[in-house]
Amino acid sequence: MQAWRASLLWFDPHADGPQAHFEHDGLLVTAPDAAGVQRVLAVGAFAAVRAAHPTVPVRDHRGWLLAPGFIDLHVHYPQTDIIGAPAEGLLPWLQRYTFPQEARLADADHAHAVARFFLDEMARHGVTTALTWATSHPASVEALLSQAQARGLRWIAGKVLQDRHSPDGVRDDTETSLRDTEVLLQRWHGRGRLGYAITPRFAPSCSDAQLRGAGELAARYPDVWIQSHVAEQVDEVRWVRELYPHDRSYLAVYERFGLLRPRAVYGHGIYLEDDDWALLRHSGAAIAVAPTSNLFLGSGFFDYAAARAAGIVLGLASDVGGGMSFSPLVTMRMAYTVGRAAVRGDGKAKQGVSLEPLDLWWQHTAGAARALGLAGTVGSLAPGSEADFVLLDPAATPLLARRCAQAQSLAEWLFALIMLGDDRAVRAVHVAGAAQQHNLT
Repeated sequence: MQAWRASLLWFDPHADGPQAHFEHDGLLVTAPDAAGVQRVLAVGAFAAVRAAHPTVPVRDHRGWLLAPGFIDLHVHYPQTDIIGAPAEGLLPWLQRYTFPQEARLADADHAHAVARFFLDEMARHGVTTALTWATSHPASVEALLSQAQARGLRWIAGKVLQDRHSPDGVRDDTETSLRDTEVLLQRWHGRGRLGYAITPRFAPSCSDAQLRGAGELAARYPDVWIQSHVAEQVDEVRWVRELYPHDRSYLAVYERFGLLRPRAVYGHGIYLEDDDWALLRHSGAAIAVAPTSNLFLGSGFFDYAAARAAGIVLGLASDVGGGMSFSPLVTMRMAYTVGRAAVRGDGKAKQGVSLEPLDLWWQHTAGAARALGLAGTVGSLAPGSEADFVLLDPAATPLLARRCAQAQSLAEWLFALIMLGDDRAVRAVHVAGAAQQHNLT
C-alpha cells in the first residue's frame, strides 16, 4: 500500500459531466490488485483517510495538486518530428510533411526511436493514457505498444488503413492491411493494459472494400476501439461529398460500413450536419476535440453548444503533430478559446460558450475515459480505479505562483493553472502507482 498527501481533485467516473470532488488537504491511498496493478483504495480528506489507514507510509506533497492522469483522445505519434511544420491547410500539410515522415516508420529501428521519444514527451506533460495513431506499417504498432507495455501504460493504438489517394510509402494493400490489422489486434488487444484500435485514416483514403473489411473486424471484435477523422476542414468535407454522393453526410459513410458504435472515436467533427449529432448520440460514438490542431491548420471552431445540446460524448485531444503541443494544459486553454468563438470557420454562426475550468479538466480526464468506454478504470481517481495520476505545482513559475496565490476560489485557481501552466508544473507522473516522471527539485 502507498499514500500521497496533497490537494486532491477527482471525479465521479460515471457522471455525464464534471461531478468533481476537491480536498485542499487530501490523502490518496492505493493498493495492488490480484494482477499487481495499483488501484485507488481510498481518497478524501487527509484526517479521515489517514485515520482509516494509519500505518501506510505517506509521501507529503502539500501545496501541490494531485489529479487524475490526463487522457489524450487523439494523437499521431509518427508526427512527433513534424510538430510545428507550416502549411496552407490540412491536405497540403499531409502531402508535404505527414506522409513523407510516416513512410520512415516502415523501419523498425526508427519507429522505436520515435516511440521512445513520444512516450517520454507524453509522460513529461502528464499524459498517462492515449488513443494513438501509428502508421500503415505494422512495425510502427509493434514499436509503440511494446514500449507502452514495458512502461506499464494503459495505451491504445492501431495500424492506419489507407489503400487509396495516398502516396507510395504509406499506401497499403487492401487485403494485406486487413489481415495485418487482425494479426496485430489478436497480438496486442487486452495484453496487460493495452488496447487495439481499428484505424481507417479517413473516408477518402480508404476504398469501400477496406472500409467494409474494417467494419467486419469491428463486428467480430466488439471490445476493440475504432478511430478515424470526420468533418475536419471545408475542403475535406467537399471531397467526401464528391466521393460519396449517395451518402447523406461524411459521418453517414462510416455508419454505412458499421464503424459507428461505442468505443468509436472520431477526431474533429467541426462541420457535422444537424442529423449527425443525433447519429452520434444514438450510436454511442464519441468526438475527440482537438482545438490546437484546428487553430494551427485553420480548420475552424468546434461547436460545443450543439454538441452539448445533442448530448454526445466528447473529450479533448492534442492531435500532435497538427496540434502544436503535447501539453493538456495548452489544449484546455485553446478549448476555452475555441468554445467562445461565434463562427465555425465556414462563416456560419454558432453559439459561443464559456467552458468552466472543471469542465475543461473533466474533458481531458474522466470525460475522455467515458468516451473510451473506460469510465471507472482511468481518469477519475475514484476508489477502484487504476492509480494513474499527476502531481502539479501551482508555483512552478513566478507568474503562475503569483496568480494562484491570489485565486479566490477553486475555479479561479484551476483556471490560472490552465491559462498559465505548462510542462514545468508537472512535478511527477505515476502510472498504476509507479513513478514515470519526476521533477521534484
